[in-house]
Amino acid sequence: MNFLPFIYFSLSIFSLTWVMVYRTEKYQKLKTEVEKQSKKLERRKEIHGDSLDKAVKKKIERDEEKLKNNNRDLSLVKMKTMFATGFAFTALLSMFNSIFDGRVVAQLPFTPISWIQGLSHRNLSGDDYTDCSFIFLYILCTMSIRQNIQKLLGFAPSRAASKQGVGLFGPAPGQFK
Repeated sequence: MNFLPFIYFSLSIFSLTWVMVYRTEKYQKLKTEVEKQSKKLERRKEIHGDSLDKAVKKKIERDEEKLKNNNRDLSLVKMKTMFATGFAFTALLSMFNSIFDGRVVAQLPFTPISWIQGLSHRNLSGDDYTDCSFIFLYILCTMSIRQNIQKLLGFAPSRAASKQGVGLFGPAPGQFK
């Protein structure tokens, strides 16, 4: 089984995404702004805590709103390539699924739990549940490798921005007070 076409395709999609999104000045500016605002908001919340001062609350709410808007803009910048990448990987998954349909692509060092066996042993003949289908291997690799690569290359959101929990569909400012 040769996975080189899959690896080349993944690298080319990643390269295209890097050129179209992560390298752009707009993305870099928004990312820096989100990180700066997240840290500023976190510091302000630590200093003032549950202050009853209305002026402080207004400043915090204003900062939360700015952070939410910048985070939304950042998500919109990435959205086009996310759709293109999703479409390309869905097509690739479909192609590889038809190529490797009914073939054992890996031998698992464990027997999966019963409710996962349908996926791990999908379209494979025999009763050896340590045999692994392509779709299961693809899902495992995607889940385990993707986030680590994003962190390694610096594309994952910063801890401060993640801690604030705002994004395109994040909570409204002051929602959980």
